[in-house]
Amino acid sequence: SRSPALHRPSDPYTTKFVSYKDIKAFMNDLKGVYQAPTLEQAEEGLDRLEEKWGSKYPSSVASWRNNWPQLSAYFKYPYELRRMIYTTNQIENYNRQLRKVTKTRTIFPSDDALFKLLYLATMDITEKWTGRDRDWSKILSQLCIYFEERIEPGDLE
Repeated sequence: SRSPALHRPSDPYTTKFVSYKDIKAFMNDLKGVYQAPTLEQAEEGLDRLEEKWGSKYPSSVASWRNNWPQLSAYFKYPYELRRMIYTTNQIENYNRQLRKVTKTRTIFPSDDALFKLLYLATMDITEKWTGRDRDWSKILSQLCIYFEERIEPGDLE
């Protein structure tokens, strides 16, 4: 059984059974669920999604419906934090850069050689991470509030 945390908008299971011709409209309707400003609006969006697509793609809608208690937990956080949770652009970009480094080498003499290459690539990639999210100051203050037991003052320097 799959972890509920893996049932995010970019998760292939959400769209596994959705026809290619419907995928854009389906995902647009799904955005009305996970990008909703409040939990109540998200639940209304989920109802609309089920009304529109439930009979055509019951597995996709059921996945969200069955895992809703876990999926909806992130509505306790402010919008800026939720956006960081459901957005995978940074992770996809990082993975793309790692693939770029490894795709020219088909064989590695050992696992350690691969790990060293990935480590060095990660060091190069992270040196370029100078940009900040538009609302980073607000996000950081919210992280300090919601996760005060995990964030040490030294982590913020």
